[in-house]
Amino acid sequence: MTDYAIIPQPISVVGTGDSFELVENTQIHLVGDSAQLTQISAYLQQLIQNATSFDLQTNTETEPGEGAIVLALDPSLSVGNEGYQLDITKQSIKLSASSEAGLFFGIQTLRQLFPAELEIKSQVSGVKWRIPTGIITDSPEYAYRGAMLDVARHFFSVEDVKHYIDLLAFYKMNMLHLHLSDDQGWRIEIKSWPNLTTIGGSTQVGGGKGGFYTQEQYKDIVAYAQERFITIIPEIDMPGHTNSALASYGELNPGITVPKEHSVKVDRAALGVEGLDPLASELYTGIVVGFSTLATDKEITYQFVDDVIRELAEMTPGPYIHIGGDESHVTEMKDYIPFINRAQEIVAKYGKTSIGWDEIAHATLLPGSVAQYWAVAENAKMAVDQGAQVIMSPATKAYLDMQYDSTTVLGLHWAAYIELDSAYNWEPTAMVDGIGKSNILGIEAPLWTETITNRSELEYMVFPRITAIAEIAWVPKESKDWDSYKKRLIDHGKRWELMGINYYKSPLVDWGK
Repeated sequence: MTDYAIIPQPISVVGTGDSFELVENTQIHLVGDSAQLTQISAYLQQLIQNATSFDLQTNTETEPGEGAIVLALDPSLSVGNEGYQLDITKQSIKLSASSEAGLFFGIQTLRQLFPAELEIKSQVSGVKWRIPTGIITDSPEYAYRGAMLDVARHFFSVEDVKHYIDLLAFYKMNMLHLHLSDDQGWRIEIKSWPNLTTIGGSTQVGGGKGGFYTQEQYKDIVAYAQERFITIIPEIDMPGHTNSALASYGELNPGITVPKEHSVKVDRAALGVEGLDPLASELYTGIVVGFSTLATDKEITYQFVDDVIRELAEMTPGPYIHIGGDESHVTEMKDYIPFINRAQEIVAKYGKTSIGWDEIAHATLLPGSVAQYWAVAENAKMAVDQGAQVIMSPATKAYLDMQYDSTTVLGLHWAAYIELDSAYNWEPTAMVDGIGKSNILGIEAPLWTETITNRSELEYMVFPRITAIAEIAWVPKESKDWDSYKKRLIDHGKRWELMGINYYKSPLVDWGK
């Protein structure tokens, strides 16, 4: 186990110099009282069956026999809420955890110990399915380990989102923040305001048909993520980044002007929407930010916000609703502050906790509200001074849409060029003076999609940098090791190739080894 290639790196790995071999008659034995145990076992069974064709049987009645894989739920185990212990001998594998999430994350470690061919979704011949013996004890540094996918600038299908969820789960991420609305598109069905998707969802950056998720599709995404112990956090950005809403309902529009170069006249008849709306803005397909705002002085605006949050909250079992709040440059601060205050109150009314980009710290944050640091350190410090926790997403380190270097075709570089070493070698507690570990809820890596149009491009910008973010979020700072990480990444590159993942071959890694 001395040459293991696990990402994120576990807290403790002690090898014993032998190996366990998975064979056709290996059984999975379940210990514990939880309906989710069966679901977790089925997940492991499917992972194994894809490549091996072994149809492992689950046993809950008798004692585990020799060669068994034991999944044991033990609430008394002292490994933290999402931690686990993996005890591998020549005769058996025992994965223990105090929670179902811990078992699931332990399976990701077990999965990474098997030969890379396990990731192939069709039968593989000639492979001995052996893993090294030893004991692994592990738990995460941060409770919030997330990624963000912007589906507003370019729309991504349900299957693309599920694919991303699977990749995040592989690296023990537990939050997926979906940026569901922006100037260029509105992506979630709101039954009480149907034009949001009919009109607002009809385009995207550069033109094209856009798209949106029905409420049933959104619920399907949420359920799929839950099965992988990932919480979906929906974002409705406001009061800025709202042109798709202003083009859908003129009564929300205070009279903003859309940049002419990328404005698109709304063809209401072609979209099946009756009548003219002279107050509505034009649609927008560019990437300039900061020109839009909701009419913060109209009560209809707050009815709109209430309806949207109510419908989202009904579909979202997770604790958070993200209210955006960033780059609202044309909203005067005297209007911005009371708007954010009311938006938080509406979120709380429906039993959820608000997250917002760091600008929301200018408002009075409700107890429990979370600020997401992306740009202005003073804002993050203001949030902490109000008693809020912070999600660390510094654009100069964690934004996955930034180019790797000046030759990268995809992405932007307004924040920085972010090569792999830059994505790995930063410390959340050292980013802002006065913000320590107790103030940080966790880490999130956003992927904005101004230049990202499909799954392959998404993968290229995300991999390998998401593994660096995953390790920062999981591993104590004193255990992080750039040289070890680069070495472990070589094995993951082989896995990605077998999985068909398009990734950036950073020159800092010796991928050919």
